[in-house]
Amino acid sequence: MLVILCVSALYGWMAWCLWRVPDARSVRTLMPLALLAHGALNFHMVLGQGDIRLGFGSSLSTVVWLTALVYWLASYGAPLVRPQAWISALAAVSVLLAAPFSATHVVPNSQSLALRAHLVVAFLAYGLLTVAALHAVLMTILEKRLHRGGLLQEGTPPLLTLEAMLFRTIGVGFALLTLALFSGIFFSEVIFGIPLQFSHKVVFGILSWLVFGGLLLGRHYRGWRGRTALVWTITGFTLLLLAYLGTQFVLEVLLHR
Repeated sequence: MLVILCVSALYGWMAWCLWRVPDARSVRTLMPLALLAHGALNFHMVLGQGDIRLGFGSSLSTVVWLTALVYWLASYGAPLVRPQAWISALAAVSVLLAAPFSATHVVPNSQSLALRAHLVVAFLAYGLLTVAALHAVLMTILEKRLHRGGLLQEGTPPLLTLEAMLFRTIGVGFALLTLALFSGIFFSEVIFGIPLQFSHKVVFGILSWLVFGGLLLGRHYRGWRGRTALVWTITGFTLLLLAYLGTQFVLEVLLHR
């Protein structure tokens, strides 16, 4: 519990520093430390007992950790200080939630290498598409501010930079989502040890895949951008959120299953 509090406090302090002083250089040194500690904490929660234990808390913590990692890597090529402040605050909360909502049950067939590979790809897709959703939210806020005659805050990237990063991120995330979704559908018995079942998770996952695929097609053939792209991005992410984390939240937190 002490480690959880320390990692959460470190993220919280970095979020405060980045919000108050957008060019806070000390954060550049502490962010790798926080990511390393957070990653080790996730590894212990999920794989620390040799099998795989995934619950709402550990899944949320892992997705947010991957999102923070992507932002940290991307910050070397673009001024993403403001979004990093948001992500650091979200990471602080996700680490705290990992403790009360930790998993106690073992994932079936958890020793299977196919299952572990499937989970890695799925979480990477989730993390990248979370980044895309955050970009979409940020772009919506910036667009409204510019339309009202306001100026961008220090540490906020230009809209064109965010838009380019948005579609690159969605492209890679969509490819990983495709691999995760279709491997789960066509090789369900090999990966999970059970035949395919069309649960809420599968249905929402397919709907999310269709939305992101439609967005990429619209971008390629119709030149979609701006508000249209943002609406499709947020819609696709909402469906993806309902597919896994939303399902886990309802089952574990609300229904106590």
